[in-house]
Amino acid sequence: MDEKLKIKQVLKGDTSAFAYFVDTYQDMAITIAFRICGNKQDAEDIVQNAYVKAFHNLHTFRTDSKFSTWFYRIVYNTALTHISSSGFSTEFVDYQQMDTESSFSEWDTLERINEQEKKAVINETLEKMPKDESLLLTLYYLEENSVKDIVLITGLGESNIKVKLHRARKRFADIIGTMMHYEKV
Repeated sequence: MDEKLKIKQVLKGDTSAFAYFVDTYQDMAITIAFRICGNKQDAEDIVQNAYVKAFHNLHTFRTDSKFSTWFYRIVYNTALTHISSSGFSTEFVDYQQMDTESSFSEWDTLERINEQEKKAVINETLEKMPKDESLLLTLYYLEENSVKDIVLITGLGESNIKVKLHRARKRFADIIGTMMHYEKV
């Protein structure tokens, strides 16, 4: 269904039309929140709060942009506020000094395992990564957001996102390589 129509229905008082947005975006919203806070229960609470904020501020949504980008920005900010109020650092760490050469031959290993195992390996790898890198890879590859959309969601600069994505890909490949090496032994 057309999201613009659903937004109009909600704005006209049909609150049940908002269920479409919950059904459509809840899984990825929880993933984004989890990548930031690292706790499933907190991630669910963050997403619930983000939906409340989105519902109350839907009148501010510009229909010339994507709802998902707007909503994921709310989730992102809500998660940052949550971890900030919980005493965790909200700073994204600069891992430039940790940047290492990567062996992309390990991607061949991923081609040999079935889809369910791939998902498990990908999630395990993302959980071992720094939260900012994990989030960017999730937004870019799993949610298929463009770099420009990620700029809108995170507020980071485009060149910064490109650099961080490059480093994240290298780290991802390194972690997978290490994991696959230990499985072979």
